[in-house]
Amino acid sequence: MNLWVKLDNNYTKAMINYKATKRKGIKLDCKHFGECGSCGVHDKEYEKQVSNKVETLSTLLNKFHNKAIDSFSSPSSNYRSRAEFRIWHNGDECSYAMGNMAKKGVVLISECPKVSKPIEERMWRLIEIINASKVLSHRLFSVEFLATTTDECLIVMLYHKPLDEEWNSEVRELEATLNANIIGRSRKQKVTISKEFVTEKLTIDNNEYLYRYYEGGFTQPNPAVNIKMIEWAMNHARSTNSANGTDLLELYCGLGNFTIPLSKLFGKVLATEISKNSINAAKENCELNDVNNIEFIRLSSEEMTIALNKQREFERLKGVDLDSYDFSCVLVDPPRAGLDDGTIKLITNIENIIYISCNPHTLARDLETITLTHEVTSAAMFDQFPHTEHMESGVFLRKLSKGKLTI
Repeated sequence: MNLWVKLDNNYTKAMINYKATKRKGIKLDCKHFGECGSCGVHDKEYEKQVSNKVETLSTLLNKFHNKAIDSFSSPSSNYRSRAEFRIWHNGDECSYAMGNMAKKGVVLISECPKVSKPIEERMWRLIEIINASKVLSHRLFSVEFLATTTDECLIVMLYHKPLDEEWNSEVRELEATLNANIIGRSRKQKVTISKEFVTEKLTIDNNEYLYRYYEGGFTQPNPAVNIKMIEWAMNHARSTNSANGTDLLELYCGLGNFTIPLSKLFGKVLATEISKNSINAAKENCELNDVNNIEFIRLSSEEMTIALNKQREFERLKGVDLDSYDFSCVLVDPPRAGLDDGTIKLITNIENIIYISCNPHTLARDLETITLTHEVTSAAMFDQFPHTEHMESGVFLRKLSKGKLTI
């Protein structure tokens, strides 16, 4: 079978670069490395990739923080616990496919060492079974995997056809064969065979935490680096007045990834998130970890700002005494767009700020305003996505003394 689909001049150049790189002796862990567009950075050793990201972040933050930046690397393989693959049909045979480096075609893959072991050990057996079944293969167009470090795996199979009882029957057997939870999706249809979640167990700061991850919900893709991110945030939270019983405000809390471990360091925690499903998962995760000092509220950061400024009352805050909180620290983990002006104004009233960012450019933009009242005392780069340009970053800020304010 021809593995290269829609080959063009740009793609030929990518192949030439790949072969030249291989001759230089740089270790490539995947036969598709330099061809598959999923790993966009293929011409540098991993250590060099990390140093380049640190240099990029240092340049962006130099105006606010000209000291060394902490760097947290990823495992070299089997680091990704979330993965999505297109299904490529060539006659009666199905293959996993990813976009090629030229972004004008696909590569049919026969290995993917970046995915975690629980995914790697199931995905190849799954494609064999799919190819042996017309019921499972017909009009299947994508497969998504979500796994844990404890060998639980959730598989979502997406179709361009209705899913009937014959499909259900085969997938029930498939769940037993793969020891995985399987969900089927098609237009206006979702079929859950057993469970629609997996339960992760992470050791953070020498304590074990349980997280229930639901299909379709946001989860950090790299468990090892995620642990380092949480521990970095906890180390800085300890330097606040949390030991004196003060409280934490968290915006964009998701399913409680940071919230639950950080709650041990504070008297109370008020955490907000706009997604109803994430809030429900966060509350379940509180119960799993026997945590009872967190109030999860379904509000956007803008709505939380309005509520704390007493500009409007929200039914979702009924029974919550906002005046009872004494916030010594705020943690924000916004989407790529960064923070809005109202949220920036809110958090700059709080002594200590932990800002986790998936976009260092909007982080630098927001720091233009935040550093009028706060100073960056620490910064970090977290390599959640090896072999790509993407980076996670974090900064810790303390309020300036009145003599240093630059407003």
